[in-house]
Amino acid sequence: MAIDLPPPSACTRVYTCCAHAAPIYLIVASASPPTSPNNHKKAWILKGIGIRSTMDDVPDRSVRLTIEAQPSDPGAAPGFLAGTPFEPQLSGSPPRPSVGAPGGGGGDSNSERWVDDGAVAAAGPERRLTLLALRLAVLEKAASGLGALGFIWATVVLLGGFAITLERVDFWSVTAILLVEGARIFSRSHELEWQHQATWSLAAAGRSSARLVARSFRLVFSRAGGCGSGKAAAGGGGAAASCGGRRRGGWTWTAWWPRSWSWSWSFLSGHVGRLFYWLQLASATACVALSGVRLARQDFGEAADARTNRRSALDIFYGLALAEALLFLAEKAAWEWEVSHGRLLERVAAECRLAGAPGLVAIRRFFYDAYSRCVEGSIFDGLRMDLVSFAEELIVGGSRDEQRIGVGILVNVAASPRLGDDALRRVGTSPAVVERLVEMLSWNGAAERGARASAALVVSKLASKKRNALRVAGVLGAIESVSSLLHAADEECNLLGLLIIKKLARDHDNCSKIGNARGLLDKIIDFSAIGGGASQSPSSSPANGPTAALVTASRAKAVQRSLQVIKMLAETTGSTGKQLRREVAEIVFTGSNIRAVLQHAPAGHAGLRRLGAEVLTRLAMDADARERIGGTGGVVAILLDMFLRPGAADAARAEAGEALAMLALESPRNCERILRAGGGASAVDRLVDALEDAAIGVGAGRVLTNLCAYAGGSGGRFQHLRRATRGAATALRGVAAADEPKPLEVSLGLAAQLVRLMGPRELVRHLAAAGVTEAGLASRLVGVLAAHACPSIRAPRVRRFAVELVIALLRAAAPTMAEPMAAAGMGAELRRVAETTSELECFHVFSGSAGLSRHAVGLAALVDAALELMAAAEPEPAAHE
Repeated sequence: MAIDLPPPSACTRVYTCCAHAAPIYLIVASASPPTSPNNHKKAWILKGIGIRSTMDDVPDRSVRLTIEAQPSDPGAAPGFLAGTPFEPQLSGSPPRPSVGAPGGGGGDSNSERWVDDGAVAAAGPERRLTLLALRLAVLEKAASGLGALGFIWATVVLLGGFAITLERVDFWSVTAILLVEGARIFSRSHELEWQHQATWSLAAAGRSSARLVARSFRLVFSRAGGCGSGKAAAGGGGAAASCGGRRRGGWTWTAWWPRSWSWSWSFLSGHVGRLFYWLQLASATACVALSGVRLARQDFGEAADARTNRRSALDIFYGLALAEALLFLAEKAAWEWEVSHGRLLERVAAECRLAGAPGLVAIRRFFYDAYSRCVEGSIFDGLRMDLVSFAEELIVGGSRDEQRIGVGILVNVAASPRLGDDALRRVGTSPAVVERLVEMLSWNGAAERGARASAALVVSKLASKKRNALRVAGVLGAIESVSSLLHAADEECNLLGLLIIKKLARDHDNCSKIGNARGLLDKIIDFSAIGGGASQSPSSSPANGPTAALVTASRAKAVQRSLQVIKMLAETTGSTGKQLRREVAEIVFTGSNIRAVLQHAPAGHAGLRRLGAEVLTRLAMDADARERIGGTGGVVAILLDMFLRPGAADAARAEAGEALAMLALESPRNCERILRAGGGASAVDRLVDALEDAAIGVGAGRVLTNLCAYAGGSGGRFQHLRRATRGAATALRGVAAADEPKPLEVSLGLAAQLVRLMGPRELVRHLAAAGVTEAGLASRLVGVLAAHACPSIRAPRVRRFAVELVIALLRAAAPTMAEPMAAAGMGAELRRVAETTSELECFHVFSGSAGLSRHAVGLAALVDAALELMAAAEPEPAAHE
C-alpha cells in the first residue's frame, strides 16, 4: 500500500491509514527528516504496528510511504477473516473490503486522497485558450479604441469644422471609412453570436434568428475562430454521427446535437458567418488602402488655410484609421496563426480528452465565450474561466443541448488524473449543479442517451465521497432518478445506476430510501441473474441455466454490482436492516439467482461466488430468511461443495463456510439439509478433515459446532454426529495452543460440543491423542478466562465457550476433572466471570453493534451450573468419630 504525503512542515503530523481491517496509526514526528548519504531515501521517525516502511523522494519534495504487511499482521495470516456477522462491528470500524470481479472493480474504491490545503491546483490545458483570448482582446480593444477616436475626430473635427473646405476625394474617403468602421464598432458586441450557431440548439437558434437577421446589415466576422466553421458546421451533423460511440480514455462521447437541423441551421450559420468574415477582411483592407493612399499622396488642396490645420487633421484621421485597420488585421493574423495553422483548439481538445467533432465544438464554444468576456468586459474576465466553471454554467443555465455540452465537458475533465479530483470537489460544492445532474439521470429521449450516461458517470464519481453522496441523496427524487437508470434499455446506464446505488448505500439513511423506493429492490435483484433477467424464463434455473462460457464481461459486472448492493443492504443495522433483509429474502428470485451465481460464475470471475456466499450469510442473519434460503433447492449442496472442494479459492471457501455456519445456526432443518447434502456420515468426516486446513479450519469448526448443537439426536443423525468426535483431538489441541482470539473461540466451542458426545474413557483417549493432560487442560481454561477478563469484540464468545467446555468436562468425567480444576482456581475465576458478564456475550450474531439471535441460556446461568457441578464433584469430608 502506498500513501502520498505532502512535503514536511515544521510541525508534527499524524496520519492514519488502514491495512486490511485494522487501522495502523503512523506518527511522523520529524520536522526535518535527515537525508541518507545516497540522497534517495529519507529516514523518518515512525511509530507503527506490524509495518515496514520506505520513503522515496519525488521531484516536488513530497514523500511516498510504502506500507507492507508483515507476517505478524492478522490481515496477512492464512485463513484470516475480516469482520463477519459473528462479531460486532463498531460504527467507526473500516468496512469489509468488497469483492471485485476482475476488470470490474476499477473506480469503485472509496479511498480518500490526502490533499494539502495550501496546494494550488494546476491550470488545465484550456489556460492556453484563455491567454490567447486575452491577447486577441487586447488587440481588439486597442483597435476599437482607435476606431472610436477616429470616428469622433472625423465627425467633430473634419466633417464638423472642415466639411466645406474638404476636397471631394477626402470627403468621400472619410465618409467611406466612417461607414465601414462605424458598422464594425457598433456591431462588435454582437458579432460572436453567429459563431455560436454551430453549438446552439434548435430552440435557441429559433429565438435568436430574427434578432440576428435584423442585425445582419452589420459587418461581423464569424468564421468560427479560423477553424473553418463553414466546413465544420456544415459537416457537423455527419461528423457528430460518426463520432458517436467512439471510445477514448475509457469513456464514450456520444454526439449530442440534433440531426434534424444540423444540416440546415448549422449550414446556414456557417456560411453566413463566413460571408461576414470575408466582408470584414475586405473592409479592413479597404480602410488600409484608402488611408495609406491618402497619407502617401498628401494632396489635401492648395489653399493657404488648407495647409495649416486641415492637413494636420486629415493626417491624424488617416493615421488613426490606418492604425485601427492594421491592429484588426494583426488580430486576425494572430487568430489564424494560432487557431488554423497551429490547430490550438484541436490540441487542447485532445489534451482535455474531448475527441471528435462534439469535443471540438465544446472547446470552440469555450474559447468564444472566453474571448467574448474579454472583449465585452474587462480583458481579464476570460482568465477566470476554466472548463469546469464553463460546464457548470451550461448545465445550470443552458438549454438541453447546452446541458449536453456541459456534461460532456465535465465527464472528461473528471476523468483526468491530474484535474479530476479538483473538478469533482468544485462540482460537489455546487447544489444547483448536483441537482441538475441528478435531474438529467431521468432523461429518456433517444438523442439524450449519451448525455444521460455522462451525467450518470459524473454522479457516480461524486458519490464516491461520503460528503458528496449525502448531497446527491439529498436532492428531491434522487433515488427515483437513479432507479430510472436501471430501467433504461442501455447496458451502460444500467451499470452506472447500480454503481451509484452501491455508493449511496454506504449511508444508513440512504439504505432506507433505497428500500422504500417503489420496485427498486426487485430491479436490483433482477440484475443478479447471471443469465439475464431473473424472470425471463426457466433458463435461469441450474438445470438448464446458462453455461459459464455464455456469461459476458458486462453481465458479470452487472451481477457483481447487484450482489454488492444486496450485501450492503443486508448489512444495514437496526430496524432498517431487519426490514431490508426480510424484504430481499421474500422476493422469490433472490435465492434462485444467487444459486445460479454459485453454479455458473465464469472461471475469470471467481469473486462472484464469494460475493454470492457473502450475501447468503448476511441474509441468513434473519431467522425467517435462514429457512427460506435453506429451502431453496440445491443452495446448501452447492455451498457445501464450494466449502470442501480443495481446488477452489480460499476466500470463496471461507465465505461458503460462514454461510453454512449461519444457515445451521438454531435451525434443525438446515442442519439436516447439510448432513443430507453431504451424504450423512461422509459430510461429517469431510468437515472433520477440514479442521486441519488453515484456510477453512475456522469455518469447519463453526459448522461442526452448530451441527452438534442444533441438529438433534433423532433418527440416524446422532450416529452421524458421533463421528465428529474424531476431531476432538484437533479441537483440544487448538484450545491448548491457539493464540489468536478467533481460532481459540472456535476451538473452545467445538470442543465443548464434542465432549458432550463422549464418555469418560473416550475423553481420556482424545486428551492423550492431543497431548494434553487433565491438569494442563484445567490450567489452560483458567488462563483463558483470566486473559479474557473483559469480553473481546473480535471473539465475544471466548468466555462463554470456555464455561461450556468446563461444564461438558465435569459432566463427562467429573471425578477426574473436578480436582485439577479446583486446584487451578477455576471456582474463583468463574465467580469473577459472573461479576463481569456483558450483553456482548449474549448473542450469536451481530448487526453492527446490535445483537441478534440471543443465546437461550445466559452466561451467568452457565457459570452457576459450572459452580454447582464443581461443588457436587468435591469429595465429602470424613466424619469424626
